[in-house]
Amino acid sequence: MAASDRMVMGPLVGSIDQGTSSTRFLVFNAKTAELLSHHQVEIEQKFPREGWVEQDPKEILKSVHECVERTCEKLQQLNIDITNIKAIGVSNQRETTVVWDKKTGEPLYNAIVWLDLRTQSTVERLLKKIPGKNKAFFKFRTGLPISTYFSAVKLRWLLDNVEEIRQAVDDGRAMFGTIDSWLIWSLTGGKNGGVHCTDVTNASRTMLFNIHSLEWDPELCQFFDIPMEILPKVRSSSEIYGLMVCFHVCKSGALTGVPISGCLGDQSAALVGQMCFQDGQAKNTYGTGCFLLCNTGQKSVFSEHGLLTTIAYKLGRDKPVCYALEGSVAIAGAVVRWLRDNLGIVKTSQEVEKLAAEVGTSYGCYFVPAFSGLYAPYWEPSARGIICGLTQFTNKNHIAFAALEAVCFQTREILDAINKDCGIPLNQLQVDGGMTNNKVLMQLQSDILCIPVVKPSMPETTALGAAMAAGAAEGVGIWSLNPGDLTAVTCERFEPQINPEESEYRYARWKKAVMKSMDWETSEAPSNGDTSIFSSLPLGFFIMSSMIMLIGAKYVSG
Repeated sequence: MAASDRMVMGPLVGSIDQGTSSTRFLVFNAKTAELLSHHQVEIEQKFPREGWVEQDPKEILKSVHECVERTCEKLQQLNIDITNIKAIGVSNQRETTVVWDKKTGEPLYNAIVWLDLRTQSTVERLLKKIPGKNKAFFKFRTGLPISTYFSAVKLRWLLDNVEEIRQAVDDGRAMFGTIDSWLIWSLTGGKNGGVHCTDVTNASRTMLFNIHSLEWDPELCQFFDIPMEILPKVRSSSEIYGLMVCFHVCKSGALTGVPISGCLGDQSAALVGQMCFQDGQAKNTYGTGCFLLCNTGQKSVFSEHGLLTTIAYKLGRDKPVCYALEGSVAIAGAVVRWLRDNLGIVKTSQEVEKLAAEVGTSYGCYFVPAFSGLYAPYWEPSARGIICGLTQFTNKNHIAFAALEAVCFQTREILDAINKDCGIPLNQLQVDGGMTNNKVLMQLQSDILCIPVVKPSMPETTALGAAMAAGAAEGVGIWSLNPGDLTAVTCERFEPQINPEESEYRYARWKKAVMKSMDWETSEAPSNGDTSIFSSLPLGFFIMSSMIMLIGAKYVSG
């Protein structure tokens, strides 16, 4: 097709959305925020041991290459000129930790995913160094409790357990980063001059970053015994970091020289994409996990109810930093994937909505999906998943309904905490993420919260937020973030359909189930005592008494 025949649409912005379950590349019109095309590739999660969750950094990078190439092909088929892509933004799963060799460009270990629990013993060892084993000891510096969730503990585990990484650190070859750092470094040249950087939102999830000074904290690095020279440079969320280089799998090479100029952790990107720029505005994203963020403006608010204080965004080098209160839930969409891949009760994720809709109730069944312990507001790593209230009447439909209801109950816990910390209850909840396509879930959420749930007609707000940051960057300047210039968004609204008394009753039953999931797991190894059946005292009495009765019966009959 001749270049003159192609449709001219004005400036376009690409967005790499690298999540826990999949990678996507999306292209937006910078003037209208219209999504023009996208491509998605699912990412494999590896579970080498119980509680361990890993991903291959090279597979993640390859998936980005594939998504970019396929999206460009789709745009050309739509007669859209891809040379109008003027900037690229990156949003990413946060906390997931990668260490690679800057000389070879090769990862030195699989990425340890944010859900991973292998570091519980590392956390307990670190807590012994703190007066009273206080998990919140660094809260006012980092906004975070000491937990398996955050990158510093994962990096400490890698340094303790992977000889190749220790050697690379000693040789000055090691680079650390969250997924954004790995992608930006690789896409801007890799071992041939790639840019090693991160943005403030991702840095604020490592536990090595001072959220007030906006710098890596030497005392935190000393506490975790992390060498500062392996850390990326911290930049704002909206500035030119470097230029795309042509990667070998990309046939067109169309994006060579396009600046990567936006970078936000996925939840911050969704906050921007939902245009929550005012104090008190909040959004909830339903992805692998579930994350409710409430913008607190230029003031960092510290929770008394189990929430995190995190950096929301810094949209330019000279722009102020804004903060947010965050409630993090580990398992949301992941529970649907578990029903599909582990239990096999559905073949596709979409079938869960159909199963739940057929019964419209859990019939007293409650599901606490604490596969990775419980995050906010409990921060209880010892919890494990339970399904309770089962009867002979319970079937797979009720379990599917209970799984969706669990996502909504977890959001209710977070919303209650945010309302207490902020003092002004939210009168509606803005939502986004892949799970929001499930209408049963959205109606359930409104019923359980007793407030309206508002879903934008274009649910790709995470990718949109990264695109907005990229297009607005100094030196790009094709996307205005002035409130008057932002495009109005059409929304679908879900209103509560049950009375508050029923909602409270179901929520109270859920809380009872949560309590039963607690203190399930310990880091202590099982004893090496007698493992015979007689080591169980009740079972031993049963067997011995049965033997005596049999001998007695034989004696009487004889």
